[in-house]
Amino acid sequence: MNNLIKISNLNKTFEGIKKIKVLKKISYNFKKGKIYSIMGPSGSGKSTLLNLLSLIDKPNSGSIYFDNKSIDFSQNDKNDILRANKIGIIYQQDNLLSDFTALENIYLASLAAGNNKQISIYKSKILLRKVGLSNRADHYPSQLSGGEKQRISIARAVINDPQIILADEPTGSLDHQTAQEIFKLLKNQINSNRLIIFATHNRFFANKADCLLEMVNGNIKTINA
Repeated sequence: MNNLIKISNLNKTFEGIKKIKVLKKISYNFKKGKIYSIMGPSGSGKSTLLNLLSLIDKPNSGSIYFDNKSIDFSQNDKNDILRANKIGIIYQQDNLLSDFTALENIYLASLAAGNNKQISIYKSKILLRKVGLSNRADHYPSQLSGGEKQRISIARAVINDPQIILADEPTGSLDHQTAQEIFKLLKNQINSNRLIIFATHNRFFANKADCLLEMVNGNIKTINA
C-alpha cells in the first residue's frame, strides 16, 4: 500500500460569536507519487485542511496518519521536527523573511531542520540554479518579482527533500504566464516517494493534477482520478 497520508473522520470547528464547523468527518487517502488539487469556494475548508496536514493546526477530532503512524497532536516538539524534515509548505503570499536574502531564506529552512550550515548553503545554491535564480542569490524579497519570490518559496520548500509538499494557492497572486511557469516548476518536484497537494481556485491548474478533489460544505469528494 502506498498511502502516505490518511485522514479519518477529521473534524474542525472554529469558535467565535457562533461555532463554525469547517470540516465534517472528512476521510481520505493520499498516495505517494501523486499530485492532488483541491478546489472549492472561499470558506470551504481548503486552507484549513492544509493547515491540519502541515501540523500547524490541530483538529477537534479525528486522526491523521503519516506512513501509517498516527499523529499525536499533543507532542508539539515532535511534530515541529516532523514538519521541518518531512513537509514543505508553499503559500500564496510567499512568506519570505524580508531582512534575509534569497539564498538565506532557502538555507535557513535547512538550518531549522538541524543541518550543517555549509552543506545547507551548498544545497541552496544548487536549488537557486535549478529554479533559474542564481543571479538573485543576494537580493532581498523586496527586490524580487512575484514569480521570483514563488520560485524561492519552492526552493525553500524542497531543500530538506520532504516527502510531502503542501501548497495553498501558490499561483493565486500571479499573472497567467508566470503562474504557468510556477506550476510547471511545482509539478516537476513530484517523484515516486513524494506527495504534492495544492489548493487552488484555478480550474486550469486543478485539472492538471493526477486527482482533482472538491470541498463543499465541509466534505471532500473526488472529481477525477
